[in-house]
Amino acid sequence: MIDKQHEFSLWVALSLVHGLGGESYRRLLQSFGEPEHIFAAGYSALEKIVRPPVARLISAGPDHEALAPTLKWLEDPLNHVITLADADYPRALLEVPDPPPLLYVKGQRERLNLPALAIVGSRNATPQGLANAENFARHLSDHGLCIVSGLALGIDGAAHRGGLQGQASSIAVVGTGLDIVYPARHRGLAHELAQEGALVSEFPLGTPSKAQNFPRRNRLISGLSRGCLVVEAALQSGSLITARLAAEQGREVFAIPGSIHSPLAKGCHYLIKQGAKLVESAQDILEELGYPAIAAPALAQEPPRLNRDESLLLQCLGFDPSGIDALVACCGLTSDSVCAILLTMELAGYVTSLPGGLYQRSGKV
Repeated sequence: MIDKQHEFSLWVALSLVHGLGGESYRRLLQSFGEPEHIFAAGYSALEKIVRPPVARLISAGPDHEALAPTLKWLEDPLNHVITLADADYPRALLEVPDPPPLLYVKGQRERLNLPALAIVGSRNATPQGLANAENFARHLSDHGLCIVSGLALGIDGAAHRGGLQGQASSIAVVGTGLDIVYPARHRGLAHELAQEGALVSEFPLGTPSKAQNFPRRNRLISGLSRGCLVVEAALQSGSLITARLAAEQGREVFAIPGSIHSPLAKGCHYLIKQGAKLVESAQDILEELGYPAIAAPALAQEPPRLNRDESLLLQCLGFDPSGIDALVACCGLTSDSVCAILLTMELAGYVTSLPGGLYQRSGKV
């Protein structure tokens, strides 16, 4: 009788066989059952299921040298590997066509079976987009939805921070091995997620950041979740890939609208045209998912404390990005006055400067 620890080691050892992908791994499980039986099957039986080079590697037996770093990593009580045979394998992933045979998890593994919502968006988000992502995430987390995102800069990071502030916390699905933090600037955030939420990867330890890994990562972000909210996204955006995968997996897709002049709103507007649900508050999402009402607003508002010229300039600015020349023509102030007022209001957090010499209201007003 094979002991549990050895059985678990065989799951990991099989995943480390060079050239064996998730689909082939699942075919082997369907044909032979447990990894113990796969390693014992012999080359002639294996080559009917996988390519000959892979069959030869499996028939040679587990590579204990390749396995050793993972077993060492698992000595940390925060580190886990969850296999398809485990009772707490995420139920949501069992609903998608290609669940990973095993998942590397750092943090609180029980988070993976909480009701969840994905929040994704641009790496180059506006201050308003970052505020929206964090506020939506915090309110949704407080209402029982664990926030899932990809640990990228921009919207992902804001969503994780908001989720961690709420009761249901946050999960980061990454495209590297869990012994690597990418981007490095999120090392502190990753540490907080490991303590209060979780980091998840289907990639073995030591897997570096590779462009082809991130679309695969995106299917797990959507797969773990009941729905996917896109906050800001350009038309050519990885967030739209996540939204498409969510729709294909039968998840709800939500998008926050923006200015018709903003490149970062065009992806959201495209999704809405394709049938995504337009949302203006966290309550819109909760109602769609069947949650009771919440009292807190989606976006915190502070009463502006502005003088006459600042109020006039803000009125001329409206809700779309605008350049200095247009503001001068609208408000009648000199160009120097407009520039000085814009600087003051930007420092106070009422106005945000955008590329191309444009300005936009922030979330304060």
